[in-house]
Amino acid sequence: MPKITFSDVSKSYDKVQPLQSVSFSIEPGEFFVLVGPSGSGKSTLLRMIAGLESITDGTLSFDDTVVNDVASRDRDVGMVFQNYALYPHLTVAENLAFPLSIRREPKDEIARKVMDIARMLNMEDLLDRKPKQLSGGQRQRVAVGRAIIRKPKVFLFDEPLSNLDAQLRVHMRTELRQLQRQLGITTVYVTHDQVEAMTMADRMAILNGGRLQQIATPQEVYERPATVFVARFCGSPSMNIVAPSSISVGVGARLLPWDKATFAGVRPEDLRYISSDAERDVTLTGTLVSVEFLGHEWLSFVKCKDDTVCIRSLAKPDAPLDTLVRIGADARHIHLFDAAERRLS
Repeated sequence: MPKITFSDVSKSYDKVQPLQSVSFSIEPGEFFVLVGPSGSGKSTLLRMIAGLESITDGTLSFDDTVVNDVASRDRDVGMVFQNYALYPHLTVAENLAFPLSIRREPKDEIARKVMDIARMLNMEDLLDRKPKQLSGGQRQRVAVGRAIIRKPKVFLFDEPLSNLDAQLRVHMRTELRQLQRQLGITTVYVTHDQVEAMTMADRMAILNGGRLQQIATPQEVYERPATVFVARFCGSPSMNIVAPSSISVGVGARLLPWDKATFAGVRPEDLRYISSDAERDVTLTGTLVSVEFLGHEWLSFVKCKDDTVCIRSLAKPDAPLDTLVRIGADARHIHLFDAAERRLS
């Protein structure tokens, strides 16, 4: 499996620059997720790996070989698209066999490989059906099977679960992750859904506006976001970001670089309702404006000056709505960012 390396890669269309000097590496056998909002450049990067998008500046390498000018068909990658891209007039078996037929492999060898893939993905009873007779999840399995059957060096997934309902997405992301572990093939997965990224990735790259914000494991991204954008984008509910002037700083938090901070962040689960400032290192005071019950937890919202802060808790808050409340957090749960929205602590 190759190591994939982007070195100062940029992409320009006239005066528009969807990618700006992006550099990172994807390790052999890694499940690597590119995540960000629409227009962040994640799909452009994926298409560059596939050879479907040219590179304006910089280099893309597979191991030590620069592949900027290598044709897509010669890169040995398998790609699964958002809309599955199945041939509607072919059966499942014929769709699976298509990449091998193009290679003119022997028919008995093709039949054996099709059956092997069908067993692996539990599709034996679907082989004679056509795509219109399949559910969304079944179509996705066929698309994945067609990519696997070629035994490519790299798998590319372009938002493969976005057309599925919420329950099926949860099932399919587990299935895809187990399959990737089983095969050990380097996998690059594009999504706009931070939950998919957090639950599936070995490592993830967060992009915004064509710029790389952070590359790390999901846990590192969640616990130490590199920018305000990452802090807000990853996590549901997202991190609370407030002005430091809204916070009362106790003795336990005075060593943090407050003098350099423009933004202060704290995760909803790290906030607690308190009765006095002494109970926590930092405190905020505001009005309880809303409470939501989610079955396994409660979300409550407190208006603190110009900011609304979310608190996640297992129990319903005791305070009634529209009353003044005090909330606090320990210093170790505070994230400070400078005026450029970069992490300080």
